[in-house]
Amino acid sequence: MTKLYHLNTPYQIKGLSVKNRVVMPPMCQYQARNGIANEWHYVHYASRAVGGVGFIIVEMTSVAENGRISPNCLGLWNDEQRDAFKPIVDAAHAYNSKIAIQIAHAGRKSLGEENVVSSSPMIYEGNPDAGDGKWAYKTPKELSQPEIAKLVQAFQDTTKRAIEIGFDAIELHGAHGYLIHQFYSPKLNQRTDEYGQDKFLFGKQIIKAVKEVMPAEMPLIIRISAQEFGENGFDLAYGCEVAKQFVAAGVDVVHVSGGGDGQLDKDHHPSFNAGYQVPFARAVKQATNVPVIAVGKLEDPELADYILASGDADLIAVGRGLLRDPYWALNSQYDNNTPSNEVQFTPKSYQQAY
Repeated sequence: MTKLYHLNTPYQIKGLSVKNRVVMPPMCQYQARNGIANEWHYVHYASRAVGGVGFIIVEMTSVAENGRISPNCLGLWNDEQRDAFKPIVDAAHAYNSKIAIQIAHAGRKSLGEENVVSSSPMIYEGNPDAGDGKWAYKTPKELSQPEIAKLVQAFQDTTKRAIEIGFDAIELHGAHGYLIHQFYSPKLNQRTDEYGQDKFLFGKQIIKAVKEVMPAEMPLIIRISAQEFGENGFDLAYGCEVAKQFVAAGVDVVHVSGGGDGQLDKDHHPSFNAGYQVPFARAVKQATNVPVIAVGKLEDPELADYILASGDADLIAVGRGLLRDPYWALNSQYDNNTPSNEVQFTPKSYQQAY
């Protein structure tokens, strides 16, 4: 059995210090009502903090009502939603984990919504992966420039609320075919105005707006698709340019994923085996010289440790592995004879919080 030399070491990003390199990436739970977090979310995230995860990123949380992936997704566009998140943040901190929130707008991938918007009026042709089967994707309305400005403001307002709650970092969701991706993707953005001429402009404006209200020591993360997986999708070289543009605009960490642009093209996606997106992370890290989070079937602790040792990534996102086992991080330490970071328990009752 191989010892883990890197996975359980601490890491520092600006003012954020995490006890290990294990990241719980955003994974939608479809359990909210009116965008409001509840006991499900409390137990879901607190369990992973108890289980030893160093850095938790809360699932995609919309900046506007029409930006949710489904009507059962989280939001942070009002103060009632803000207040419901506070016990979750406090629980993560009580159990010695750091916690970020991923904020986003689904754009054309919003289900169960009448006012669907995007960079261009192109319907998403994928199969709905949320809801109860009664929803279908709609052709979106092309956003006007005044509407774009309101959305940029919504990202800033949501960031302010997240900071008030006590989140340790902010992640922008610019991957998987959601709105920021819909602007920087050449095949999804068919505009002829300034947002079509500079396809990175929308993302850069959001980065500028949120940085204006974030503490200087708080990291800003962006998740990108470093390669599209559909027909005529952009390649890794363009994905690296996306990362470089957003880092130049002020991003501190890049969370590297892929796909989201429509139906898979058999000639334009990698084989979906363990570590299949690590080459994307490596390329983005080399192109930007900032910390990167790798993701993609990395629940084998020895594989995760090797990726860190090789320098291909700085943090490892474990998604489905943590869904199956909330104690994945602790079990990986014990199973591989690695000294563990003590989990500090503080008695807390979620009944008091809700």
